[in-house]
Amino acid sequence: MKLSTPKPDQKVDLSRINLLDPQFFATGDPHEVWRYLRCNAPIYFQQLDDGRGFWSVTRYDDVCRVLKDYNTFTSQQGTMLCILNKPDIAAGKMMASTDPPRHTEMRKPLERILSAGALQSHLPGLRRVAADLLAPGLSGDLWDFAQAALMFPMAFTGALIGIPESDWKHLARQTTMSIACDDPEFMEGSPEETLRLAHHELLAYFACEIARRRRTGSGDDLIGQMMDMDVGGNRLTNEEIIFNCYGLLLGANVTTPQAASVTVLAMAENPDEYGRWASRPELLASGIEEGLRWSSPVNHFMRYAVRDIEIHGVMIRRGEAVVAWIGSANRDEQVFDNPYQFDVGRHPNRHVAFGFGPHFCIGASLARYALRALFSELLRCVERIELVGPVAHLASNFVAGINHMTVRMIPR
Repeated sequence: MKLSTPKPDQKVDLSRINLLDPQFFATGDPHEVWRYLRCNAPIYFQQLDDGRGFWSVTRYDDVCRVLKDYNTFTSQQGTMLCILNKPDIAAGKMMASTDPPRHTEMRKPLERILSAGALQSHLPGLRRVAADLLAPGLSGDLWDFAQAALMFPMAFTGALIGIPESDWKHLARQTTMSIACDDPEFMEGSPEETLRLAHHELLAYFACEIARRRRTGSGDDLIGQMMDMDVGGNRLTNEEIIFNCYGLLLGANVTTPQAASVTVLAMAENPDEYGRWASRPELLASGIEEGLRWSSPVNHFMRYAVRDIEIHGVMIRRGEAVVAWIGSANRDEQVFDNPYQFDVGRHPNRHVAFGFGPHFCIGASLARYALRALFSELLRCVERIELVGPVAHLASNFVAGINHMTVRMIPR
């Protein structure tokens, strides 16, 4: 997705904009549109040619309100635009598609497993994975960092969940297909066929794995712990385990690699800022947070209004879809000083790259640890990053991603 700096007085013809269209996010300029909407139409209805439609909220405070208020905006009717006005088969079974109190019951045991403290023992492994990822790029040869980064989360999340290494590449592709079914690089048939195939492959994979473990023993990895843990006085059903394995894998595979790629792109385009980051070790954590704000890998979360609600004088009716645009919230001029400037020392930085409210990303600690391992190694080993050729962006309205980005990393 193009990371532009819109002009304050830039006019946008909204009649020519379709925020559902994945190709718009591959080749268009969403930041120009979002800035216009924040200033002129913070609650905006997108009418589609097929009769469907959805509301967009683009200001930081409104995005947080929609994501926090589950009593007004439910997650149980679909959370992604790709299934707009279609039934969500995971509703009430997967954390992302479940409202409190059931969501809270499912989340608490997993929070303990994925807490910062519980993940401490995995830090040496994360550092090894980061070093292995960067090793091919330290030769000084041309290197497609975006393609390499796609496998980055599988090397730790896959192992944590309990997925054999032989299956990592296949499952990484399937998760990307599920959020970029319109992208020519990932399409297998029509977008609808691609989405069905990806969902079938992923759900069937975990169904077979759980069935095998029912016969041989659950194990001590994340799948095994989900099979054994108590949730509201009961064990999770097979279906609930399957959907939550899918949700955890999807969350890892669409967030971490894109945050890494877009941050590397920002460093290639801002060599002085890269030099500042490399020379100031105390800015490692704040630089990671700025990379998350800047990249905003998850473009949107969708909710449905469960009652009529008025926001900024606009009435949203019960049953209507509401899309909270994360990338827009993280550039809101009312919250972030110089929001179109990449600042590794930015403070405060109240970004919502991991969401907000009860559905705040359960894997946020793991993602932060992984990104810190990667960039501490990169800053230590790489003198500068040179971008070579154009960047190919992912065609997806859900993930602000990069398919290909050729760079040359000059070792220290």
